[in-house]
Amino acid sequence: MNELERVLRDQREELESTDYSQFVTRKEEEQMDLTSPIAQIVIGVRRCGKSTLCQKVLKQSGVSFAYANFDDAVLASLKANEMSLLMETLYRIYGEFTHLFLDEVQNVDQWPLFVNSLLRKQIHLVLTGSNANLLSDDLSTHITGRYNEIRLYPFSFGDYCVAKEVDTEGLTTKAEGLRRHALDEFLMQGGLPETFAMKSQGKYVRSLLDAIINKDICKRYKIRYKKTLQQIANGLLDRFCQEVNYQDVQEKYRLKSIHTAKNYVSYIEKAYLVRLVPRYSFKSIERQSYRKVYAIDTAFVTDHADVLQTESWGWRLENIVCIELLRRMEYATQELFYIRENRSYEVDFAVVDQSHVTELVQVTYDFSTPSTRLYNREVGGLLKGAAATHCNNLTLVMMHGETRDIQEDEYTVHCVSVTDWLLAHPSLSK
Repeated sequence: MNELERVLRDQREELESTDYSQFVTRKEEEQMDLTSPIAQIVIGVRRCGKSTLCQKVLKQSGVSFAYANFDDAVLASLKANEMSLLMETLYRIYGEFTHLFLDEVQNVDQWPLFVNSLLRKQIHLVLTGSNANLLSDDLSTHITGRYNEIRLYPFSFGDYCVAKEVDTEGLTTKAEGLRRHALDEFLMQGGLPETFAMKSQGKYVRSLLDAIINKDICKRYKIRYKKTLQQIANGLLDRFCQEVNYQDVQEKYRLKSIHTAKNYVSYIEKAYLVRLVPRYSFKSIERQSYRKVYAIDTAFVTDHADVLQTESWGWRLENIVCIELLRRMEYATQELFYIRENRSYEVDFAVVDQSHVTELVQVTYDFSTPSTRLYNREVGGLLKGAAATHCNNLTLVMMHGETRDIQEDEYTVHCVSVTDWLLAHPSLSK
């Protein structure tokens, strides 16, 4: 048995030994269409559950499929002209199959050529990838219109509650208290699926962060100064929920130019470690220059190397609301922004669809007895944002505070508990 066959047989053995009925059902599963002639591509940060989701859908659908995971040195080293050998080996191992699951396919040189050849043979393809730029560039160039992209984030709070067997519907004091306890844990621990069975997740998270830096950034973009890139990533995670100052990044890490600083930050985003939310403006230069950084998961805020802060509850709350808003976007035309008008007012999030603001969302930790200053900042910011954008769908998400509607002139601000908001699961409809 050659090395390639050995690896593929080991992967099949691991696949078949797993009971996927025990895994959390995620709403993204509904977006996969195994009957479609176009490739189904699941994209997201490493270890967010892409492989599990795809394997679960494939196994529970009952289709005959083969599997190859390219996050392996043997498979990743294959050249384009060796793909026929890969297919021959898969047929030898699995027999006839209608579907093919290629995991972390971006690790293979010239992978779009291979994918296109399989699509022409009418094989149903399921692909995953951990680098947005590499995949999107190749997809738009070589597989135009022949793929369905599914974005997968780490567990939502709803997923977390299912995994932890937390009652999400009970109305008793106990049920509500346990949901709040689960949310406190979620704010600190995050939603990386594999950490749930761990007593201590710090070593795992730091190891995962190192893999993202090494494999998904340095290797892909041929970055020579790995330590500098790691320091920038740690710095962004320390300053989550704040604007990125590219000049500060350049000066602090002694980079050659602001252009280099922007490139390094963009590489970190394209590996799905962070999300950059631009400032709402009709001027493209402002949208490109002013961006707030959010961690893809609060686990990276808690456990990255040389962490400066561990709690920061208000920012953690804002971070999970940001990721949840991104998770709920079902249309390619939808975008997320923040609004900041000098020192006049700020709105945490503006959901925009084709230049039309469809919702404004403000996040505050404690609104139980708001001072005049807090009220003016949170509610006043929403009202000013509503007047400027002509949006009347206004939401104030609170950790503590009374669920109610605040009526101000022609506007209504919906004050909602963050647990209720996170568990509501509405899509951001057009």
